[in-house]
Amino acid sequence: MEDLAVVVENLTVAYGSFIAVDNLSFRVRRGEIYGLLGPNGAGKTSTLKAIVGVLEPRSGNVWIFGNSLSDEKEVKNLIGYVPEEVILLDSLTPREFFEFVASVRGISKDFVDSRLSRLLRAFDIIEYFDSPIVTLSMGTKQKVAIISALLHEPPLLILDEPLIGLDARSSKIFKELLAYHVKKGGAVIFSTHIMEVAEKLCTRVGIINKGRLVGEGTVSELRKILRAEGSLEDIFLKVTEQEAGVKEIIKALEGE
Repeated sequence: MEDLAVVVENLTVAYGSFIAVDNLSFRVRRGEIYGLLGPNGAGKTSTLKAIVGVLEPRSGNVWIFGNSLSDEKEVKNLIGYVPEEVILLDSLTPREFFEFVASVRGISKDFVDSRLSRLLRAFDIIEYFDSPIVTLSMGTKQKVAIISALLHEPPLLILDEPLIGLDARSSKIFKELLAYHVKKGGAVIFSTHIMEVAEKLCTRVGIINKGRLVGEGTVSELRKILRAEGSLEDIFLKVTEQEAGVKEIIKALEGE
């Protein structure tokens, strides 16, 4: 149990009568990037929101490094979270926003100054440091969200489509940072629609469909289990029962 970063057990998330996440269970170990994949509406974002405590599940349990979500303060200090829809305090500048994040997390000024200077250079946003967030591009806002998630050096990163809007340089640097993070014993849950990124970056993947886990393992393990050939994209389409539909559409288009 000591190597487990996240344990999700029988998690159910509902919006009224609609079940978004249906009795979902999976585990994420230290030192791995776990890719949470699924088609639109599969329950990925609801799962991540429940793990970080943004949504209260109808039932089930989540442990973060052995801590229950009821240990709210302890758990939040262990997590860096980048949501799918980034919401920042637009009236602030990045400098002011990072100062706010540091004060909320109780991080010392010396630690923040040292870490922040490196992250600002890495993501190349020094020139926007004192510009109102509302004036920044989507990609620069995404960088601000990523830096704020990394600022307190949390052992667990939960990332929902974190590469949206990033330029190629920043995307590359971010992926290298994630690799270094897990090499040090941290853990990452990474949700993305880009199958090529997931295949190259993730140690293991869990594929969910209609709120349920329908496949889990390394890409090689999934190929063996499903007796499927090809890329992670091919496996994904097969396990989510979309393969036949895609072929029919392509065939129809080619016939036009």
